[in-house]
Formats: sequence, C-alpha cells, structure tokens
Amino acid sequence: MLRIEAGSTRKYCDGISRRSFVQLGVAGMASVGLPELLRAKEASHEMGHVKKDTSVILLWLDGGPGHMDMYDMKPEAPAEYRGLWNPIRTNVPGFEITELYPRQAKIADKFSVVRSLHHDNGDHFTGGHYMLTSRGGASGADTAGKYPSICSIATKVCGARQPGMPAHVAVPYASSIGLRPGYFGANYLGLAHNPFETNGDPNSPTFSVENIQLANALTINRLEDRHGLLKHFDRMRRDVDTSGAMETMDRFERSAFEMVAGGAARKAFDLSSEDPKLRDRYGRTSWGQSTLLARRLVEAGSTWVTVHMGGWDHHWNLKAGYENNLPQVDMLVSALFTDLAERGLLEKVLVVLCGEFSRTPRMNNGGNGGPAGSMGTPGRDHWGNATFCLMGGGGIKGGRIVGSTNRLGEVPKDRPVECCDIHATIYHVLGVDPKISFLNHSGRPTPAIDRGEVISELL
Repeated sequence: MLRIEAGSTRKYCDGISRRSFVQLGVAGMASVGLPELLRAKEASHEMGHVKKDTSVILLWLDGGPGHMDMYDMKPEAPAEYRGLWNPIRTNVPGFEITELYPRQAKIADKFSVVRSLHHDNGDHFTGGHYMLTSRGGASGADTAGKYPSICSIATKVCGARQPGMPAHVAVPYASSIGLRPGYFGANYLGLAHNPFETNGDPNSPTFSVENIQLANALTINRLEDRHGLLKHFDRMRRDVDTSGAMETMDRFERSAFEMVAGGAARKAFDLSSEDPKLRDRYGRTSWGQSTLLARRLVEAGSTWVTVHMGGWDHHWNLKAGYENNLPQVDMLVSALFTDLAERGLLEKVLVVLCGEFSRTPRMNNGGNGGPAGSMGTPGRDHWGNATFCLMGGGGIKGGRIVGSTNRLGEVPKDRPVECCDIHATIYHVLGVDPKISFLNHSGRPTPAIDRGEVISELL
C-alpha cells in the first residue's frame, strides 16, 4: 500500500470511513481499470457528446428543504399552507421567491428553478437515492446504495479538468442522510471514484486538508525520486497478475504524486490566500466558506464538488430553523453566482441546489404525531410529491421557471420533471452520454440513467 499522508476520517428522524484516494490497497485499485475508463470516455465522444471543459458545484441541503418556504411560494393559499413568510419580486418579472432571499432576488436572472420536480416518496433514504442516482432501491429499512452517484459517473468519464486536482470532491465531507459517503459513493464503479473529502471546517482559521500534505520526513525532492516510489510497486508486482491491476495502480501513483508534488491542489485548498472581502461576501460560516472553497476547486480543475449543508429536517420549529439557515444560503448563492460571473466562469460552472425531497405543503401543529405543540412550534413533514431544483451556469439559461405545482403546492400542475431529467441535463452540460453503461456487481451492463430527457427550456 502506498501512503502519502492521509488524515483520519446529524442523525435524522428515521434513523465506512475511508482515507483519501491516495491511500488505497491493491484490492480497491483493481476494482476500476484504466482501459475501462478510457473506453468510457471514447464511447461518450463517439456517440456525439462534445468534449467540454465544464464542471458542477452541487449545494446539497441534506434533510429536505421546503419548496413553499423558498422558491415556490403560495401567497393565496390558506394560512396553514402558505407558511410564515411572504414572497418578494426578483429582477426577473413574474419570478418570486421568499423574502428571506433578498440577495438572490437581485440575481435571479443568473439561475432558474424547476418547480415541478417529484419522485413521490417521503422516505429520506429513498428520496436521497433517487436524487443522487436517479433510481430507487434504498429505504429506511435497507439504506445501502444500489447504484453509483451521478457525481461518480460524471467524474469517472470526465476525470479532472486539470492534472493534479481531484476530480470528485466533497466539502467538508460526503454525506446523504447521515451515511458517508452514502449515495454520493461510487458503488460498483469502485472506491477510486468515491469523493475526496476535505473534512474539517473551512470557516476555521486553522482549516487545512491533511490528505494533500507531505508526510513526516518526506520532502518534495524525495517524492520526486520516481525510482524510489517505483520500488514500492515493483515489490507488489510480484504478487499481482497481468489483469490490468498494475495499470490502475500506476494511475493512482500518478494522481498521488501530482496532487502532492504539483502544488495545484494545495494552492486551491488554501482558503487563507483568498481576499478577506470576498470571504465576507460568501459569509463567515461553515456553509459560506465551503462554497467559496468549491469555487476555488472548480476554477483549479476539479470536475464535481459537493458542498454538504445538513440540518433541514424541520418537523417542528421550522421558523427558527429557516431564520438561521435561509440567510446563510442567500448569501452564499448570491456570492457564488456573482463571483463566477465576475471571473468569467459562469458559462463553465453549473450550480445545482437541492435536497432529497421537500416538506409537506400543509404545516403541522408542532406535534409530529403527538399532542399539538409537544415537539415545539409548527413545522413541515416529509414530501416527495413536489420539490424543487435550482440550476444555473454551465450554459443553463437564467431567469426561467420550469413547471408549476397546484394551488396548494401538493403536486405538479404542469411540466412534471423527474430526477432522471435533472441528471440528463447535468450530463448534457458535462458532455457525458447518459446512455453510457458500466458493469454492475453481477457483471451486467447498467446505463448511467434508465430514462430521462434534457430539460430543453433550460438550454
């Protein structure tokens, strides 16, 4: 096993740590072959999918953010449905969002919202699996992931946009409904395509990513001694066959070397070098600084970065929760789109904001099944029959509203959209063929998505 220093690695209502990818054994390396990766890339290109230099930042609101308190307000609905806040106008006529999003209201021309997304399931795990893999299969009774995440498929095909950068990153960690890496994992694509996790708090003055630092007594000069590194692999070569494992091992060795010796990754992860005024714009919070770090990573050459933002399971005390969460989201979303535009990156970086499902259109009484008020002030429960997805950048048109829900926000009224349609659109932005197949654990070829169409209104 080659080791270049790797550091150690919120429960919800219903209920495997790893080092970095530069610290993997032969078994993990052998699960994904370099020839297979190259064939996947070529197949995608041969089927007419243009090579692109785009990337994705996924802002993952883990726990279930409510559509009717954010991007699909229903001011004419009865009080128990319309919620606690009023809608406000944006800089796009006819496009209204919550009054807790005043900054986003000024830049709504830079993003669009799908209001008619649905998967019709209120189980955290089923919903998360749908949103991150486009397929069902998981549930609270069986939480194991059944398919690779869209993130892992995309980065397996595309690789990193620049050498020396991890293709797939999670800030500060990959987590879906308390599972790590959960449905962000690569499943049968192999450990190599799990996300690289930064860990730590990007808002901390002492934040650093240990996985890309030099180990004790290891200098750049020693690391550059290719002959010395290869001796480690030469000893292993005697114990492996010629099935392609060595090619994969060589690829890991190159990735490890480039990340540590090249300096690009260490520079990109160094938030302390960022302009303090820009850091203030994103918000001096863990979420805000994680989002700024995501921008730095895609700018440096990462293909997919997920920012994890937990704490959205508001069965009660929704008012206090949203008055804490929404202003943070407002700051970081506004700052991210503005920052990308100012840097000339908006057409190259797709920003996606969503969670595993939404919340019930009708507010509860704070009891969550018990006496009124027993759990606190009112909230909303699980709802997968209507949810939302914000998308902008990467060639996506801004200022658009796709679909609508009925007057009570319960179900799509027109232009229903499924998770697979969101995924097909993301694959299109990245230049990945959504019909490309990979062998599952049973050796059967499995396409990236079973069905789904690009959302044409956004392109």
